[in-house]
Amino acid sequence: MRIEDKDPARHAGIEYPMEVGAPVFAPIKVVEEKDKAVNVARQNAKLEYDRIMEQAEVLMKQARSLQARLDATEMVHSAKYGFNPIHGKTYHLYYDERNAVNLLIQNGPKDWTCGIPGGWTYSMAVRKLGDSTWAIVEDESENALTVR
Repeated sequence: MRIEDKDPARHAGIEYPMEVGAPVFAPIKVVEEKDKAVNVARQNAKLEYDRIMEQAEVLMKQARSLQARLDATEMVHSAKYGFNPIHGKTYHLYYDERNAVNLLIQNGPKDWTCGIPGGWTYSMAVRKLGDSTWAIVEDESENALTVR
């Protein structure tokens, strides 16, 4: 006995072959397919999350660097000095304990012939940048200056 079905759209929705020459197929294990799809989605999401976290770390490092520059700029602007600082030149901040004020001086701690004056504490080396902010100089050598 032959089953005749005139509606071709119905053939696509039937779970078993309708003709003798139709390809053999087995039911799909839905639970396994869902598990595979979820695992692939998790892997892709983890890769994307890791990439975003790397970018966030770079942004946080830049933000910390900018905050350090702003802090150094505020310290320099609150300091006393009697000269016009030049862009790109390194200066040194000292704290005068007697007058309770920061001082911006051209001499570094190694440049004093008689030593740092009494009551002064060396704070940091700073450099005026082109945008009129001040950056802390971490490593001062003859060839290279590293600015934080």
